[in-house]
Amino acid sequence: MGEGDHFHKDLLLRLFLISCFLPFPAVLSKSHYHDFVVAPKVYTRLCEEKEILTINGQYPGPTLYVNRGDRLLVNVINNGPYAITIHWHGLLNPRNPWSDGPEYITMCAVQPGANFTHDLRFSTEEGTLWYHAHSDWTRWMLHGAVVVYPKIGATYPFPAPDKEYVAVLGEWWTINVMEMFLGRVRDGGEFNNSDAYTINGQPGDMYSCSAAGTNRFLVEQGKTYLFRLVNAAMTTSLFVAVANHSLTVVGRDGSYLKPFDIELVVLSPGQTVDFLLHANQTKGLYYMAASSYTPDGAATLADNTTTAIVVYEGYNTSQVTPSTPDLPAVDDIHAAYEFVSKERSLASVDHPVDVPTEIDTRLLYTMSMNLGLCPNSSCKNLEGTRYAASLNNVSFVSPLIDILEAYYQSLNDIYTTDFPSFPPYLFNFTSETYSNELVYSDAGTKVKVLNYNQTVELVFQATSLLRSDAHPMHLHGYDFYVVGRGFGNFDPEKDPLNYNLVDPPLENTIAVPYLGWAAVRFRANNPGVWLLHCHLERHYTWGMVTVFIVKDGPTKETSMLPPPSYMPKCLDPDTLGTKPILTLN
Repeated sequence: MGEGDHFHKDLLLRLFLISCFLPFPAVLSKSHYHDFVVAPKVYTRLCEEKEILTINGQYPGPTLYVNRGDRLLVNVINNGPYAITIHWHGLLNPRNPWSDGPEYITMCAVQPGANFTHDLRFSTEEGTLWYHAHSDWTRWMLHGAVVVYPKIGATYPFPAPDKEYVAVLGEWWTINVMEMFLGRVRDGGEFNNSDAYTINGQPGDMYSCSAAGTNRFLVEQGKTYLFRLVNAAMTTSLFVAVANHSLTVVGRDGSYLKPFDIELVVLSPGQTVDFLLHANQTKGLYYMAASSYTPDGAATLADNTTTAIVVYEGYNTSQVTPSTPDLPAVDDIHAAYEFVSKERSLASVDHPVDVPTEIDTRLLYTMSMNLGLCPNSSCKNLEGTRYAASLNNVSFVSPLIDILEAYYQSLNDIYTTDFPSFPPYLFNFTSETYSNELVYSDAGTKVKVLNYNQTVELVFQATSLLRSDAHPMHLHGYDFYVVGRGFGNFDPEKDPLNYNLVDPPLENTIAVPYLGWAAVRFRANNPGVWLLHCHLERHYTWGMVTVFIVKDGPTKETSMLPPPSYMPKCLDPDTLGTKPILTLN
């Protein structure tokens, strides 16, 4: 064990002892410690062996379990070949952006042979969250679920299930994903589609050489099971259903919903869904199946369905084909919209809502696919262009050091604070016809500054430029209320009249309707630097990204915590030229 490891072990012991004396009754929260060892391991999928990065030798990574209000200390030890960071998706971690994880936003990457300890404080979250790598495209293999139980002494707001299962949805590539990523960043071309979708790391019966590893969920007739779904896929939303079973949805993104029954659920990348499955069918085998939802109709895979099997206890499973659910067409916009339109917050005494009704700041952000120009026509696309993506026509460019450090140290020339509150160009955003000049975006490292405790309404507006999608927009450090959504162009006069300000769902990742809009509201009461981005990985890489800087409040308790002394150091700027940097102009 190296000197750095001894330092971190000593630090963790001190943090744990300090936590024992925090001014909270010991019965209400606990502190947990985990080592995450990131290291290569060989897996066989789709008839081929492939070495991937794993966490503690597991793919997906280990599921973490906490209670609401707990503290979690995770020491990430990088024994892999790539510099990495880990993000804790959906965790607010009040006043502590230093452990949030996105590379070049709140920290620089943990280099091979180094480690970093995340100090994670759970507050109002309850349900299913997850963690994943937030550096380059390492997320596809480094991810796992976080289960947040009710606080100690409390219960679920629905009848307790007899058992719980976690199902992490993902993707598998047979090619070297990191080589593909670096190549596409250099040449500006389209990223390769994956070769399979997976449930808990397995493609399932419908893919070659995959039947033996298909996941099985054992159920007993007459009992109820809570399934916690995570969409860790990189490139697509997913429909999920269980043959012959209705699903009772009870939660989304670490918050409870008013329960509703439905035949299928849809999850965009980054989202979680909790549902109850009542084992009330004839004893048998039933597929849980997931297939892609790509609203423009461009199927991402030839073999589009991953499966697991729900097995009724006591059933003879030999030589029987499981029942298969009917899943929607790949472009079934209405099926996706029917699901999200049913979502309502629980809005109970124990789980109240606090929707801002008086708004200080109104923002409208367009989400667009774009093109960028390349020096000397050096890129792969026609006429020397590269793919880009933008918010309000700004394609984000990562700085050389992380924005959080630059903000905290008051460093100049790392970012600018002029991210536009509204689109710089007004046009019919969802029309099939548009001027070709609109497809070219501007590059910049631009952020939006918010005062502490400001109330914000942010409307996401899709555009038809090049190719639209149901963009999953994720805000770090915050949940937000989804007060409205619809198709076409947002109408600031008419659409707010139909907002739900009574029991809107509380989410951290919103799937904006295809060629439509979504309105969210939140109170800027978590000081720090917080990333906002599309969770489709190619769109993130191409620049559909910005940052909120939320200023400190008037007191120590409403101000950002100071950084830990062991933050990873950014590489010397002279060495950064060896790594491809996304530049559009």
